[in-house]
Amino acid sequence: MASRVAAIFRRWGLPERLLTVLILVLLVEFLTNSFLLERVNSFELKRDDAERIAENLVLATRTLERTPPAERQIVARSLSTERFKLALAPAGMRGRSGVDLSNLRSQVVAIAPELGLGDLELHLEGIPDKGNIGGSLRLADRSVLIFHTHANAAWKLTVGRIASLVLPTLLLIVLGWLLLRATLRPLRQLISATRDLGAGPPRPVPERGPDELRRLIRALNEMQERIHQSLLDRTQTMLAIGHDLKTPLARMRLRLDDESIDPEVREGLNEDLEEMRLLLESIQAYVESDGRSMPQEHIDLAVMAETLVNTAADHGADATYNGVPNLIVRARPVAIRRALSNLIENALHYGGAARVTVRQQGEWAEIIVEDDGPGIPEDRMADVLQPFVRLDAARARDTPGMGLGLAIVRKAVRAEHGTLNLANRATGGLRVVIQLPLSPV
Repeated sequence: MASRVAAIFRRWGLPERLLTVLILVLLVEFLTNSFLLERVNSFELKRDDAERIAENLVLATRTLERTPPAERQIVARSLSTERFKLALAPAGMRGRSGVDLSNLRSQVVAIAPELGLGDLELHLEGIPDKGNIGGSLRLADRSVLIFHTHANAAWKLTVGRIASLVLPTLLLIVLGWLLLRATLRPLRQLISATRDLGAGPPRPVPERGPDELRRLIRALNEMQERIHQSLLDRTQTMLAIGHDLKTPLARMRLRLDDESIDPEVREGLNEDLEEMRLLLESIQAYVESDGRSMPQEHIDLAVMAETLVNTAADHGADATYNGVPNLIVRARPVAIRRALSNLIENALHYGGAARVTVRQQGEWAEIIVEDDGPGIPEDRMADVLQPFVRLDAARARDTPGMGLGLAIVRKAVRAEHGTLNLANRATGGLRVVIQLPLSPV
């Protein structure tokens, strides 16, 4: 039975949950006030305390009734003590407040019956100021004597009175906090899932929380599956096209070995076929998995970058390395090596030189690649990071590739939770900065 009730509550929406919280608060307030009222109605003082109140009231009443009306306020103040405050109010200004102490009134009237003739009223003060027990008494001329007194035994009632005011508020705060926490827990999971949307296999979010949130989570899980299936279909299609095109390219290369083909024509066709091969490799490198399914490994960024620079220099390129000898990070080596290779090749092709620096900046490993080329127009900085975007004229290309180099770099860096920044140098050329976290994310 309890599990069924819990299951029903979990499926409730926010309006139902809020209404339940308010009903619980009202119920607690009603029970607290009922308990307090019962205690107040049955409250009595010790005989000595009750006699003290009765004697003070009898003395004050008799004295004030024999005093001219113009002097009664002064006399009332003179009769007041630290534990028994007196004040006068005009006829008809008698205001009852707090919770009536009916048993205590009967106890005082039993000690001094003449107080009953003045319609004695006793009540518990809400917030003790001049005393924790207050009351009023009507004099013979219809004016009202108001009094406040301290009674040690009444402090428990005062605490209960304050608790009856504070407890429902505290309960509302606690229940509201628990409700908000329970509601936000699946919402935080939902936010985390949307942040990783499209970046790997779908990770269904458990359907928890209010009914509205459960429907939202269900819709997101379905969207995750559709997006993943769409990306998977696109990747498989592009990889299949690239794979199938390699076969006719290989046949065309074999046919170029025919001696009857003019050597100049053969050389031009070989260059075109090589460019087509590079284009297919670029497409495959971009559309294939970004490597998230591959495990991260400890790799030495400094050694990897220096090796790529030395390889380029051995082929006659103007490539230099300047940085720390070793810098270990945890990342996917194939994707990072491809990203560094693309940056060095771009720097050599477009800038004529590549200067590579690897260093540690706080909790980040930083890779800097600089060249001496024309740089990139400021209004095209964001464009060059998009796939299939080239800055040279579309019909007059004299450079290989399909504009996927920097897009591949950004994809690999994002997979490692790193950052990629491009900026033109003041002295000319482009400066590319990659930052990878030293601690695994």
